[in-house]
Amino acid sequence: MPDFPPPVIVVAPDSFKGSISAAGAAAAMARGARFALGPDAEMIEIPMADGGEGTLDALLAAWGRPPLLVPATDALGRAKMARYGISADGRIGIIEAAEGNGLPAVSDVPLQPLRADSYGVGTIARSLLDEGVEEILLCIGGSASTDGGTGLLSALGVRFLEAGGAPAAPGGGGLAKISTVDTSGLHPRATAVKWRVAVDVANPLCGSHGAAAVFGPQKGAGPEDVALLDAGLANLARVLAALRPDADPDTYLATPGFGAAGGLPLALVALLGAETVPGAELVADAVGLQAALARADVILTGEGCLDTQSLGGKVVDAVRRLAPAASPLVVVAGTVRLSAAECRDAGITTAVSLARGPATLEELTEDAELLIEDAAARACSGLAAAGRSPRRFGLAKHA
Repeated sequence: MPDFPPPVIVVAPDSFKGSISAAGAAAAMARGARFALGPDAEMIEIPMADGGEGTLDALLAAWGRPPLLVPATDALGRAKMARYGISADGRIGIIEAAEGNGLPAVSDVPLQPLRADSYGVGTIARSLLDEGVEEILLCIGGSASTDGGTGLLSALGVRFLEAGGAPAAPGGGGLAKISTVDTSGLHPRATAVKWRVAVDVANPLCGSHGAAAVFGPQKGAGPEDVALLDAGLANLARVLAALRPDADPDTYLATPGFGAAGGLPLALVALLGAETVPGAELVADAVGLQAALARADVILTGEGCLDTQSLGGKVVDAVRRLAPAASPLVVVAGTVRLSAAECRDAGITTAVSLARGPATLEELTEDAELLIEDAAARACSGLAAAGRSPRRFGLAKHA
């Protein structure tokens, strides 16, 4: 018998929201796969995220780095400590914007949709700039603000002024009165670093599908507030476009993703040249997922619910797009809502639900770790029984 090298198993799941972190899910899947495929299998665990909640934790786990703390403010200007991260080589900084403008942090008081801002996010960014990073990954989502990113830029030294020269009021309520922008006090490194903004929605900045109309009500905005915020974002787009000869305000208004987190990408793109990217793609690049998948004999990923949205920019989508065609792809999910044909067409070899039979959400949540481990073991055992074992693929790849 030929002596094949140990199979390589890459495990790259998202978190199972409300149940287990991406790192916890990856560890559970790895245990299940090792049980089914043998103790000599090489396991590569890469916790993933889609740019929303949990992205900071996923990247820090993949980098093997602890979270750092910096004094900041919440969306209403109240002092708090915010977490952020830096890669092991000190080159990349990671910010989860909700640490500075998150909705849960201000849920203890009546929501203030016109006042809430992103200044606290800028405070975290300023700390990263001071520490000398070369790139900032900004993961947005779950925000309480609709200020077009003006709060963040204000924390970096930009002044947004009304026609008479007075500072515009903070938050989305002051956007309609902004007439000019003074960038003379901008942090000296703000335009020297590369900014990448992870977006997890495709909404444009303004209009019926824009930041104010779709997400404003979640932040406490009534119909009059929504109209004011939408008009304010449109005004800000016009003012910022006037600063750049190659900019078109209509493009700012209609670009997919600019409506994320209350229009946060707008000012970053206009003033700092930031790039917006799908969140899962950004995380995949940051943790070196493609290089790891290129070595894989079997790939496991997963999330709370596998459905059509999973194939449109989520973690499962990023993994399947980067996965080599020869490597079986296993998806473990709390609920599987795709048919066998839909899975096959998407390049998914097998999708396994956590539940073996009828179960409540509470039961699945409580036993998530063990259920994920069991589902991974069942799926990998099925691959081996069907003749799609990693040793077979190892022969093709390593012989």
